[in-house]
Amino acid sequence: MAEIIIVGLGPGPFHLITLETYELLKSTPKLLLRTEKHPAVSGLKDRNISFSTYDAMYKRYASFKEVYQAIAVDCIKEAERCGKVVYAVPGSPAVAEQTVALIREKGEAAGVTITVIPGMSFLDLLYVRLGVDPIRGVTVVDAADIETLPEDLDTALVVTQVYNRQVASDAKLSLMEYYPDDFEVVVVRNLGLPDETILNLPLYELDRAETIDHLTSVYIPAKKLKQRTFSFQPLVDVMAKLRSPGGCIWDIEQTHLTLRHNFIEEVYEVIEAIELEDSKTLCEELGDVLLQIVFHARMAEEDGKFSMQDVIDGVTEKLVRRHPHVFGDISVRDAAQVVLNWEDIKKQEKGAERPGVLDGVPQGLPSLMRSNKLQTKAAKVGFDWNSIDPIWDKIQEELQELKEVAGEDSAAAEMELGDVLFSVVNLARFLGLEPETALTATNNKFIRRFNYIQDQVKLQKKKWEDFTLDELDVLWNEAKLLEKA
Repeated sequence: MAEIIIVGLGPGPFHLITLETYELLKSTPKLLLRTEKHPAVSGLKDRNISFSTYDAMYKRYASFKEVYQAIAVDCIKEAERCGKVVYAVPGSPAVAEQTVALIREKGEAAGVTITVIPGMSFLDLLYVRLGVDPIRGVTVVDAADIETLPEDLDTALVVTQVYNRQVASDAKLSLMEYYPDDFEVVVVRNLGLPDETILNLPLYELDRAETIDHLTSVYIPAKKLKQRTFSFQPLVDVMAKLRSPGGCIWDIEQTHLTLRHNFIEEVYEVIEAIELEDSKTLCEELGDVLLQIVFHARMAEEDGKFSMQDVIDGVTEKLVRRHPHVFGDISVRDAAQVVLNWEDIKKQEKGAERPGVLDGVPQGLPSLMRSNKLQTKAAKVGFDWNSIDPIWDKIQEELQELKEVAGEDSAAAEMELGDVLFSVVNLARFLGLEPETALTATNNKFIRRFNYIQDQVKLQKKKWEDFTLDELDVLWNEAKLLEKA
């Protein structure tokens, strides 16, 4: 059976070749080199190790792609003719060697056994010389493939195969699409050799380096690439299509009123993702909220009232207007003064529209949240407790009144229950807590603990009625302990 053993000549002098590779080089009857242009080749000659090279193919074909294809085909033919060959490449056969990938692919298809022997790469020398730890992330790319890099690449970058000044010039132009023109890069050449050079220079001077040849590579430190611009337009266009004749029947039939419940649901799903600290879900749910905003803006635009751009312009102008300490010449002492200034500006903006103290609190808010906002507005004009102490007494008073009517007068009990909840909201306000958020967190906690009990019931292969309340309470306490742990 034909066999190809692929080895690496190391990153420089002959002494960097591994012992395993050296034994193969001196014992093989057929040694093929991708190129003779490598420092270690002089060591082969000194030791009378005979070889053939594929350097002629670089002149025969117009592109590297064609050269590499031809090398792979010929190498397989030689293996089939001789039975066994050793194919040697510069550096490591596992790093940035396209011929190795092609030989593996074509060789396996032809039934040829392919064995790759690990070797030292020029990257090993580069990491040492530049003090780079690859665990922080390094991307290696051929100079011809720079344009295939992802736009959000945030690792260091090593560009290999910078053969000549023309390649360096093309690489420079491609890299300028990702990095600032004056971003500092490092040109390395002949690593491990006596004439090793390491040159720091701005990206725009990359092709002006004094010497560039087949042993030249470029290192670019990690940096966030130019931020990709984003736009609402694709989402706006999709919504316009859905609402247009021939679009989606359901979307066409919606109105501001029919979508109210959807909006509320999406906002609560955002809150849940935040509480779960689930960034992937949060990203998705924020998109759903944005969809609702674009949906309403589209319907308003169809009615000639406002557009999505009006929404964006309006909130942008509001942010600038309400942050004079950032966009103006006003100074603030702390965050508390920022809030006071914000409220004063809001009052100036909306005073004429909302003469009533409690105006501006939407009726559609969840009741706990609405109660909190109403109390906060009343407190701003002095209608509030002076301290938290009387609130504890007020809650006990309302609980007693609820107890007196509970089970006898449902209408009165409902009223008294509302008073209890209103008093608890007042307490939350004094404690600096948001009651709606607090209750949502408790609801989620209840779900987690109840689900634990449910799982235990299933594990024990019993029915709910097989458990007493005390036994279920034991499981509840187990769930609590697991949460604390």
